[in-house]
Amino acid sequence: MNNDMNRGRNNNAASLQKSIVERIFHAFVFELIAIALTAAAIVWLMDKPLSHAGGLAIAISTIAMLWNMIFNAAFDRAQSKMKFQRTITVRVMHSLLFELGLTIAVVPLAAWGLGIGLLEAFLLDIGVLLFFLFYSFVYNWFYDIIRARLLAKRHTAGITAH
Repeated sequence: MNNDMNRGRNNNAASLQKSIVERIFHAFVFELIAIALTAAAIVWLMDKPLSHAGGLAIAISTIAMLWNMIFNAAFDRAQSKMKFQRTITVRVMHSLLFELGLTIAVVPLAAWGLGIGLLEAFLLDIGVLLFFLFYSFVYNWFYDIIRARLLAKRHTAGITAH
């Protein structure tokens, strides 16, 4: 009985680990869906052609991914040098600084790409931020559910094969 419980714990621990290929897949699907939703919203709300909306959504997505890599690498380096812990306060600051940098990069692009003013683009950016809080939560929740089911099937198939 104890061995079965330990095996279950090891399988659960192993199931939490993701390969680099899975992490790339997770991010790629997240961005692909985000681009489709963002482009559709631009078409619907701003009355822009899909080709224009899609191009802008891809550009913003690319900037967000690059900023994510740059910002988090710099944050990790800062943590290594300054030896601070990732407390709730630090995590809040991390999120706020990330969003501030992304806003600085994206708002002028959105203003130019949509032919609107900076204030209107900033307000639009706040709406996009709120949407992404919800989207990120839902996407990751469903991803985890689907992943757990696939791993359970693979585990069950492995037991049946033995």
